[in-house]
Amino acid sequence: MGMRTNTAQWLPNQNRWQIKVQKDGVRKTFTSAKPGRTGQREANAKADAWLDKGICRTTKRCSEVWNEYLISVRATAGTSYAQQVEKFGQNYILPVVGDRRIGDLNTGMLQDVLNRAYKEGSMNPQATRKSRGNLSRKTLQGIRAVEVSFVKWARQHKYTALRPEDEGLTVPRGARPKGRKILQPDALRVLLSTDTRIVRGKVEQDANIHAYRFAVLTGLRPGELLGLRVGDVEGNRLHLARAINTFDEETHGKNENAIRTVVLHPLAAAELHAQLQQRAFEEEQPLRGDDPIFLLENEHSLYNYWQFYQRSNGIDPPVSLYELRHTFVSIIEDAVSPAELRRMVGHSKSMDTYGWYSHAVDGRADTAAMAVSDALAEYSPRAK
Repeated sequence: MGMRTNTAQWLPNQNRWQIKVQKDGVRKTFTSAKPGRTGQREANAKADAWLDKGICRTTKRCSEVWNEYLISVRATAGTSYAQQVEKFGQNYILPVVGDRRIGDLNTGMLQDVLNRAYKEGSMNPQATRKSRGNLSRKTLQGIRAVEVSFVKWARQHKYTALRPEDEGLTVPRGARPKGRKILQPDALRVLLSTDTRIVRGKVEQDANIHAYRFAVLTGLRPGELLGLRVGDVEGNRLHLARAINTFDEETHGKNENAIRTVVLHPLAAAELHAQLQQRAFEEEQPLRGDDPIFLLENEHSLYNYWQFYQRSNGIDPPVSLYELRHTFVSIIEDAVSPAELRRMVGHSKSMDTYGWYSHAVDGRADTAAMAVSDALAEYSPRAK
């Protein structure tokens, strides 16, 4: 069966039936000069035959093909992403299309997944924690991305010719952005001026204070903090080359733009220098290039220390480590251009190594770093 959504039309001036279809970026026209519906059916059949060429004839259900797709995801992606894909499949995608034959899958069915996920939440009766609808826009965008990835994999393996990315697969308009918290000004001033915590009624130095501060002064992701090595520092430039995920796996970061170089503004550079001094004192010998800058067991450990620091110093409501990144972006977004901000936090879709260094050479990155420093200065006692 062809994957077309249109039908042949009669062209009176040419005295023939004609249909135009597209596959893999190639557009073709098929015609028939036979009169009546016989000609229309012939033109449609020609189009269907071309569209179907190379497509595997299978009675496999989407759930069976999904299991094959998951094997590929686990072989090529990190554990965290693979688990997210599996969760989206079990909770949202397979309950709607799992029993459908892969050859019958269409964009409307995939849209039903998003619409029902938005309205009903998790549709997996065996889920231990079930979302109950009103999913955030970010979650729905994640589900859509997995749907497109799954169909692309199936298309590469000749199970389907479907291209949902070209057919308007959309997140429901009513979906709202996920609520985010940031450190408010008074709490940020506490963080940048207080380096102690209270343990069993006694005030003691918090050994991870520079990690918390560096996070809010640079917008680095928690995994990027843990991935930093002494050799990544070159003057006032920091080369981000890796991240440590929640499964203690070393990765290249969250996306293709995570590997980047950032210019440290003076406040961030001072925190990094203080951390390196602390590490050298702890090691009682010069640090090597592959030594970690922040000596922590894992991301969960850093999170626990940060929560304890907040309770000790009256930071309420508390925020997560990732929300320190949101805090950074919220404070400096008006101080630098959107392009520079995207480069700093690793969001630029077009960034590459050459592109970054071309900016570093002409001084734009240094200028942006000073603008960031000016925006953060009012919260830090060091800048006064």
